[in-house]
Amino acid sequence: MTMSEQIDPLRVLILVGNRAKQSTTRIALERCAAILNEEGVEVDIFDCAQDELSLFDVQTAYSNENYSELKARVSSADVLVIGTPDYHGSMSGATKNFLDHFWKEYAGKLFVSIVGSFEKGLTVHDQIRTVARQCYAWSLPYGVSFHEKSDFDEGQTIGESLEKRLRMVSADILRYGRLLSNQRRSDLTSTEDGFLAHYRS
Repeated sequence: MTMSEQIDPLRVLILVGNRAKQSTTRIALERCAAILNEEGVEVDIFDCAQDELSLFDVQTAYSNENYSELKARVSSADVLVIGTPDYHGSMSGATKNFLDHFWKEYAGKLFVSIVGSFEKGLTVHDQIRTVARQCYAWSLPYGVSFHEKSDFDEGQTIGESLEKRLRMVSADILRYGRLLSNQRRSDLTSTEDGFLAHYRS
């Protein structure tokens, strides 16, 4: 099956991993969502500043009132775009908390990282890729980093350079997200050997 033969639209879950109400991370992710929408992608946004999610506790998390609904959203996504500020060389606590709630739901899917950083955010990108690898997901070999002073006009308007990078990563989300989602569906319904055999119902 080629990219053009995908029957279902690509489904992308975007995590805004910043609890601040005013955030360049949110602006960048909303722009990424708009670009993807233009291409017919189904975009779902989980915003840590608006969507409540309790601190992960393995003894209570799975029985929380909103867990089942969020699990369904994560399960239905083909791609996860993880957006976070760089806090002390690490992802935000809100981002890590979201990621901690799931595991099998990530397997075979594409992870994409977008990081707001005063430096390059390289350690944050690496941590997100580590989560993907530990959960048997795939990740792009690069991420988008941005700096609110050099990539935004007065912290509100996205500059030309960041716009180009967001369009670049959106194109790769489409390209590789479709490839992986098609392969994942095939692997889950196949009887052939492969790692995703572990996840067949």
